[in-house]
Amino acid sequence: MKNSPILTVTQLNTYIKSLFEGDLHLSSVYLVGEISNFTNHYSTGHFYFSLKDDACAVKAVMFRSNVQRLRFMPENGMRVLVRGRVSVFERDGQYQLYVEDMQLDGIGALTVAFEQLKSKLEAQGFFAVEHKKTIPPCPMRVGVITSPTGAAVRDLFHVLSRRFPIAKIVFCPVQVQGVQAAGQIAKAIDLFNEYHSVDVLIVGRGGGSMEDLWAFNEETVAQAVYRSEIPIISAVGHETDFTLCDFVADLRAPTPSAAAELAVPEWQEQFAYISGLRLHAKSLINEQIAEEKRKVEQLSASPFLKNPLAFVENEKLTLDSLWLRLHSAQ
Repeated sequence: MKNSPILTVTQLNTYIKSLFEGDLHLSSVYLVGEISNFTNHYSTGHFYFSLKDDACAVKAVMFRSNVQRLRFMPENGMRVLVRGRVSVFERDGQYQLYVEDMQLDGIGALTVAFEQLKSKLEAQGFFAVEHKKTIPPCPMRVGVITSPTGAAVRDLFHVLSRRFPIAKIVFCPVQVQGVQAAGQIAKAIDLFNEYHSVDVLIVGRGGGSMEDLWAFNEETVAQAVYRSEIPIISAVGHETDFTLCDFVADLRAPTPSAAAELAVPEWQEQFAYISGLRLHAKSLINEQIAEEKRKVEQLSASPFLKNPLAFVENEKLTLDSLWLRLHSAQ
């Protein structure tokens, strides 16, 4: 006892922490377990939870800087694979895992993030049918938001120009994947609405993996599509690809080329339709003229129009007769 130093609690916890942090085996640990006691500390943005297996549990914390990189929202009962370091929280003298990265064990993180945000937006009415706007039948100005490179933009321009060459195409190039893509897409939609520069908008890109298409699953894009006063056609990926942008948009097209076909009519069909209307109108006018002509012929055949003086003389005789009767009565 006499040879042992007398420590404060702080000194003890600090020493134990130094042992943990000096152990290379604890500086980078991969751990699999089930989340329990999950708490989202909204004021700080930190996550607090426990990881457990059938026999044991360990407390864990994930700080805001690492939370921001997560694609999904952790929930109790989720089985996850985490990477982090083990250290001691000096104040409580408790060791815990400081999580730096988290992935779902089994099902993909993007799939879970997609379903979580889809449920949230659906509950808020983002997919409601009554909110959908009608695509104009003959838009004279078509807005296109997509990448300036790749097959998608070429296909869009080709189909739009072929089907309805009198329509003006207003193109806004954006990134369609990567960190900045969602922000650029949302901003482009807002700009078109701010200036009311088009009658309909096509938002999309060519095919790719779920991660490649992820910008169109971001909440910022969904919100921009939802608040747009301009009708929006979503054309993301291939026919088998579905994004949240598709669900929120006023119309979903299976491909960019299909979006162009849905956005504008075929000019030859419109020409044939207008020609048909012209012939129908001409036929109606000719029938009306013929009917009026028959009425004129009937009127011209009446005795009155043939000899109007005879009618006047007849009325004069009638008047004279009445005059004589009047004087006779006196």
